[in-house]
Amino acid sequence: MNLLKIRKQRSNIPAIQNSCNSNQFVKFVFTQQTDIPAIQNSCNSIKFVRFVFILFLFFPLFLSAQNISIIPLPKSIVKTNGQFQLNSNTIIGMNSNSLLPQAHYLQKELQKTTGMFIEVDPNEVKALIDLQLVKRDELPGSYTLKIESNKIVITSSGNEGIFYGLVSLLQMLKTQPVGAIVNIPNCEINDAPRFQWRGFMLDESRHFFGKEKVKQLLDWMAFYKLNKFHWHLTDVDGWRIEIKKYPKLTSIGGIGNKTDSTAEARYYTQADIKEIVAYAAERFITVIPEIDMPGHATAANKAYPEYSGGSINKYPNFTFDPANEKTYQFLADILKETNSLFPAGMIHLGGDEVALGIQAWAGKPAIMDMMAKNRFTSLADLEHYFFRRMADTVIGMNDKILCWDEAAETDLPANKTIVFWWRQNVPSQLQLALQKKYQVVLCPRLPLYFDFVQDKSHVSGRKWVGTFNSISSVYNFPYKEFPADQLQSGQILGIQANIWTELVGSEKRLDFMIFPRMAALSEASWTDSANKDENSFNERLRSDFVLYDKAGIYYFNPLDPSMHPEAIDFAPKIIKPLVKEKHHKRGHKSRLSERHTKSSHTKAKQHHPKTSGKQKIKHH
Repeated sequence: MNLLKIRKQRSNIPAIQNSCNSNQFVKFVFTQQTDIPAIQNSCNSIKFVRFVFILFLFFPLFLSAQNISIIPLPKSIVKTNGQFQLNSNTIIGMNSNSLLPQAHYLQKELQKTTGMFIEVDPNEVKALIDLQLVKRDELPGSYTLKIESNKIVITSSGNEGIFYGLVSLLQMLKTQPVGAIVNIPNCEINDAPRFQWRGFMLDESRHFFGKEKVKQLLDWMAFYKLNKFHWHLTDVDGWRIEIKKYPKLTSIGGIGNKTDSTAEARYYTQADIKEIVAYAAERFITVIPEIDMPGHATAANKAYPEYSGGSINKYPNFTFDPANEKTYQFLADILKETNSLFPAGMIHLGGDEVALGIQAWAGKPAIMDMMAKNRFTSLADLEHYFFRRMADTVIGMNDKILCWDEAAETDLPANKTIVFWWRQNVPSQLQLALQKKYQVVLCPRLPLYFDFVQDKSHVSGRKWVGTFNSISSVYNFPYKEFPADQLQSGQILGIQANIWTELVGSEKRLDFMIFPRMAALSEASWTDSANKDENSFNERLRSDFVLYDKAGIYYFNPLDPSMHPEAIDFAPKIIKPLVKEKHHKRGHKSRLSERHTKSSHTKAKQHHPKTSGKQKIKHH
């Protein structure tokens, strides 16, 4: 109850409870299915009458307050008497024409949710749903939503906050019965985000999902007030972004995926990207592209082999060639076209796991000459040189450089760099990034990699020394082990979940791995830790399950794991121990053979064989 304040409940309920038989009292209040005369006979009649009056006056208020189901949980909800009746005569107005896009967004969503067409009129005098920009000092995204019987008012110092107020209103609507009139309980909500970076990353190099699926994910991100969409568009298995200066990147580099190297080329045209970026912007979501370098470059090198850094066993053409001067111009051209498509003001350059293929550099005479000329003492020095040069290209376009935590070892400008800490088993990289004054996004494998399994019964996906990423572990991140002063500092921007799609080839499995963990991510990134309540979250989540069903989303239900069996795209390899049977008289097996038979369990082949123990594992 500390998370939901209810006004006007000033009667002494404990005194009434103490004056009545406790068992009957509890039974009556919480089930309302008991013997009323028995209660009456066991209570002082005057107090009983007072109790019944108070109960019927305030208990419906309590129940309706409990029915306010919003994820992420707002900072404060104060329930008041009455309800607002939404109908076709309701008008949306505003005190600034700059709010027209938000008003039209609400109009469209109300029509989808209720079937009603609600008029938008910039004349604020007529407004029954009034959007108001106000001058006040508050965090970006903060808002106040006040619902009274005659009017709904949403106020904020910025358009983003108005949008989030609309989202909370829409969440309340979606849990109410739909008809000619929709009743919305009166309340006042004051809210603000905990973190400014509330991110989600989708890998479409390994498997491609397409424009409509991305839009659906953006809709759910907006529903959960997530605001950064990190788009992993290039990697070993496919190049997914059209670059007009280098058409073979998509016509050749776009061929294949993780499980079918001959699959037809699939990628996003520049028109597709502009459409998706605009769609996201309408929902206050920034789209950040990732062009991975100098490693994870196989798809690009398949298209333009002259820029390959060479091959080694298991990692053919994994890197770009740092000794070829034309490589830098090639990548600079790509980054400039990319920058023209994404107004985010930031580009993710990857920078991870270069060590997997870096030994190929050691066998190239031009690279050895370059190292000698620059007095580099290790291949890592050359890697850092490469990354700094490409970072300079990004800075030259007035963008920020985003990178995985390996690149924290490169000397980059602190005010232009954001490091993504993903290796939870290497906390020193987080500390290094903070020491260098880089801004940081927390996205550790545990618990924020959504390609990891989410329940002990699941067999397809990754684990870390037997640990999986349950919805509870996502909800409770960041853990208490993170110093409060670090979390509250401006250096830690927020948190992000990532889904790598080696084992995700269908929309059904993609949904199963994302939902409802995206809801937990939402509350982890928005709601202050002091206000978080996992039991309350689980109850509110039940309302969202209904919405998932309506949207045709195949989700994992952690409250009833058997409801939706695990969606598996690529069957795990079954490993059976080889046992030589010893035949005895009467045809029975030996005791040894029998023990092996009973203990033989199916074992899922780990897609990344190095995901257990202390060995270094593959990131993607």
